[in-house]
Amino acid sequence: CSSDLHAGIATQNVVERQLATEGKGRHDLGREAFIERVWEWRKEKGGTIINQLKRMGASCDWDRERFTMDEGLSTAVREAFVKLYRDGLIYKGDYIVNWCPRCHTALADDEVEHEDKKGKLYHIRYPFADGSGDVVVATTRPETMLGDTGVAVHPDDERYSHLADVGIKLPLTDRTIPVVFDHHVQKDFGTGALKVTPAHDRDDYEIGLRHTLPLMKVMDDHGVMNENAGSYQGLDRFECRKKIVEDLKSQGFLVEVEDYDHAVGQCYRCATVVEPTTSLQWFVSVRPLADKAVAAVRDGRITIYPKTWYNTYYSWMDNIRDWCISRQIWWGHRIPAWTCKDCGELIVESVDPTKCPKCDSTNIEQETDVLDTWFSSALWPFSTMGWPENTKELQTFYPTSVLITSFDILFFWVARMMMFGLHFMEDEVPFKDVYLHALVRDKHGKKMSKSTGNVIDPLVIMEQYGTDAMRFTLTAFAAQGREIKLDEERIEGYRFFINKLWNAARFAMMHVEECDASITDVVQNPKELPLIHQWILSRTDKTVTDVRRALDEYRFNDAASVIYQFVWHEFCDWYLEWIKADLFSKDELLRDQARGTLLHVLETILKLIHPITPFVTEEIWSVLPGDRPLLVTSEYPMAQDWQDDTIESQVELLMGVITGIRNIRSEADVHPSAKIDAFVLCADAEKTDLINAFSASISSMTRLDSLTVAAEGDKPNDAGTYIYQDIEMYVPLKGLVDVEKEREKLERERNKIEKSLKQINGKLGNEKFLANAPAEIVEKEKGKQAELEAKLTKVADAEKRLAEIG
Repeated sequence: CSSDLHAGIATQNVVERQLATEGKGRHDLGREAFIERVWEWRKEKGGTIINQLKRMGASCDWDRERFTMDEGLSTAVREAFVKLYRDGLIYKGDYIVNWCPRCHTALADDEVEHEDKKGKLYHIRYPFADGSGDVVVATTRPETMLGDTGVAVHPDDERYSHLADVGIKLPLTDRTIPVVFDHHVQKDFGTGALKVTPAHDRDDYEIGLRHTLPLMKVMDDHGVMNENAGSYQGLDRFECRKKIVEDLKSQGFLVEVEDYDHAVGQCYRCATVVEPTTSLQWFVSVRPLADKAVAAVRDGRITIYPKTWYNTYYSWMDNIRDWCISRQIWWGHRIPAWTCKDCGELIVESVDPTKCPKCDSTNIEQETDVLDTWFSSALWPFSTMGWPENTKELQTFYPTSVLITSFDILFFWVARMMMFGLHFMEDEVPFKDVYLHALVRDKHGKKMSKSTGNVIDPLVIMEQYGTDAMRFTLTAFAAQGREIKLDEERIEGYRFFINKLWNAARFAMMHVEECDASITDVVQNPKELPLIHQWILSRTDKTVTDVRRALDEYRFNDAASVIYQFVWHEFCDWYLEWIKADLFSKDELLRDQARGTLLHVLETILKLIHPITPFVTEEIWSVLPGDRPLLVTSEYPMAQDWQDDTIESQVELLMGVITGIRNIRSEADVHPSAKIDAFVLCADAEKTDLINAFSASISSMTRLDSLTVAAEGDKPNDAGTYIYQDIEMYVPLKGLVDVEKEREKLERERNKIEKSLKQINGKLGNEKFLANAPAEIVEKEKGKQAELEAKLTKVADAEKRLAEIG
């Protein structure tokens, strides 16, 4: 079924921005009115993605569309929460969490994006309380020092062994904090001393627990310094940082400030710098769940494509921490937990209780927090099928065969579906295969964003180039493990391919539209057909085999490449050209063999490419001979055991001869309408017999007056030459080429190339250019250089051939 995620934080942010334009906030409306406003926005905008998917040709069962806030799914969410709570896997506690001061909510670890930023590392002198000395600590967040409740050193560090009974005077405050000895500290890192701020750092929190250090929060939920910050109360955290640095410097505590590149955690929705802080939240104890999900991948019950993601998956799952699932927002699934205001009893039920089960009081209050969006999404494979009821849909469609999604939500969504699926569905995996596709970026590999102006709107692209061209482009670029660099020039190129297929079909219809569909029966006995038809059936069979294998292994780009090469270079460029004589033949048998084989191959092509380009193929299919059901309902092609290496070798040899003669004509710039003579020398009697047998086809496709085939002989005078395998081809050019005119033309071309090459060589020889230019620009220039050098070589070869003629 098609999906629609309620996207709690993101959706609430959008609606809050709308309210801000009206001079209102969500608290001005109240919870119920705000949620109604969100539903209105959802009804207005919710169909946009679905309409885009339809425009792109997604073939979903649209009657089975589901939304994570639907009533049925909401029931499943409550049931799952209650079951996990009763299984001891959900708990409530005051722990360190990632806090977004902009969204005013806790975030799970994987909702924090880390970005490398240039910052500062501040070295601060912390004096011993007895005045006997001091220790230097370093931090990137000096504002958090106001919440320090200890300094940690390694137990084996002899430099600090005397500090067991000596405290530290915390700069800028009147507090004395203890020295604790903890194996977490690295003796050889910095001074070997670590400031400990349990309320604002995850590692410090763990140290604090081990040594019973107090928690001192110095910021509120908005990132503003609170009453524990003393004189700094009321300052924004970053303003406070500046003020603290100034005060440390003026009072002699600031030892050094150095430039420091480090990863900074940001909210994945609004990019605000996240603040680690302690908060009372709900958590899922994920270790037991994660162990099952890891085992399912290790033992092969679930396969991940591409394979390069295995190590990342294992590493993340092996180091997973408990999942903070509560969010301090209003839009989402409200946590089904109530607290009795009279006796303090915590009530967790799937159905709203009316009174406290312990004291019978009706004075009960529900949690105001909602669940993380990904909690309901993790239930998707079975909640959409009617769970917790054992419905027919659940029995039929769980587990599913394959999940296709973006690699960036492997942990947000995929891993959690594995964990919940295995837990709630009696150790049965939710899917067998996971295919992780890349993100679509611009042609330079940069992330698309409105601010940089490099966004490619798929609706505009589809309008300009056609949906099929865009779909084929995305498929052709979908190499496993690589980003998709979307370039409009490539989309236009694939539009030409779609046009090529369309024109090939029109050509075919000129010859088969009056035929009965049964004319394709001629292909049932390929050995009775002329050589060229046996060849195209062999190549079709090979293409079917290769495409099916690529699809089975989720190598969609390889499938697209195989189809492209076959359709353009074999079916269109060779086969259609070759069979023209038979299609117009007066011999009815030859004509029917050509028409039947042509129609069969075209049908196979349409079926093969239909999943990639559904619109053009369905249109072509609808006008082919016979009463046909929709192409989308047709069986996908299977190989017919028609591959024949001997047949393919024979036709490849004939193609080599045709290509050789054509190349001589082209390189000598012989007029296309001019008739020429050709001489072929080959000592292999089997090959010369084959060439003689197809001399009419060769002559027709290369516009020859005569073709002479011999085992040996002298090279004709003033002739162009081409060698293929052990076959020599000669075309006398005297009288066909104006030698002087061609020489002048080549000289002009050489001068032009040498001028361009000199400019590029100058660029690539400039160390400043190489050091400062983006890598893709340098590579582009190197590509131009190689292209020009190849052209120069061709000009030199042409000049050499011209000298032989004249």
